[in-house]
Amino acid sequence: MTDHTSFDVAHLANVELLTAKPDESRWFFEELLAMRVVAEHGDSVYLRTWDEYELYTIKLTRSDAAGVGRTSFRASSQEALDRRVAAIEATGLGDGWTDGEVGTGPTYLFRDPDGHALGIYYETERYAASDEDRPALKNQASRFPGRGVNARRLDHINFLAKDVEANGEFLAAALGMRESERIRLDNGRFAAWWFHFSLKSYDVVYSDDWTKHGNRLHHIAFAPDTREDILKAADIFLENGIHIESGPHKHAINQTFFLYVWEPGGNRIEFAQAGARLLLDPDQPVVEWSETERRKGQAWGMKTIESFHTHGTPVV
Repeated sequence: MTDHTSFDVAHLANVELLTAKPDESRWFFEELLAMRVVAEHGDSVYLRTWDEYELYTIKLTRSDAAGVGRTSFRASSQEALDRRVAAIEATGLGDGWTDGEVGTGPTYLFRDPDGHALGIYYETERYAASDEDRPALKNQASRFPGRGVNARRLDHINFLAKDVEANGEFLAAALGMRESERIRLDNGRFAAWWFHFSLKSYDVVYSDDWTKHGNRLHHIAFAPDTREDILKAADIFLENGIHIESGPHKHAINQTFFLYVWEPGGNRIEFAQAGARLLLDPDQPVVEWSETERRKGQAWGMKTIESFHTHGTPVV
């Protein structure tokens, strides 16, 4: 499908989340997840996880409905950015260049076949900790907050798609992503497809959108340090009236320990302890799951709840 030696994209960089409840959503990320506000412009507030090396992780934007705005990726070099832009333009889905925002450089905008707004850049400004959040250890970006969920970094994004194969094939060609796992239905079609950029087992996922609406979000995920952090997070959300949708539990696919909640704006947020499974084999075979295997549920036998397949944002 693609050159599996490509590391042109370093990582998923930042995500714009849309919310009709900006104050409540901001409280969720700032107070419960211990994220720091670094900028505010118009209807948007920019927040960062505590060990993010760039200036921001999430752009939270007031909107009529929940959902996802632009998702951005950082290229591994200027030459890599040039290669990826050429690959994107060859697909005919490029939108052109724009100035970066809040510390990011020139960004090339494009869309996947489903209409999700995407961007890729290389130039970036590293976060410089102030006296208030200067870390004791010089090899982390800022002070460990020691409160709330302590979300360390953005881990992955799961898009809903009208056509999982079309979107996965596009982004693999455009960004050089490599597949790690997938679900094939009895009819031969893919229900979901996992992709990664480097040694992590996944960074981007496409899941089937039963509404066929297009341009919807399934979830974004943050990585805490341990499973215990996720168990503690469940108690924090319980005490603060946050809807816990599923978990804590362990996925069969990619073996992630997980917790899913809905932030006040309605977007699904996952907390994923995924670092145990790295793909060190450059010829790692793709793991394919059948419909029968998926009916068995998650790794420890819990069945996937119905709303996991029906809820997405915007709600339709």
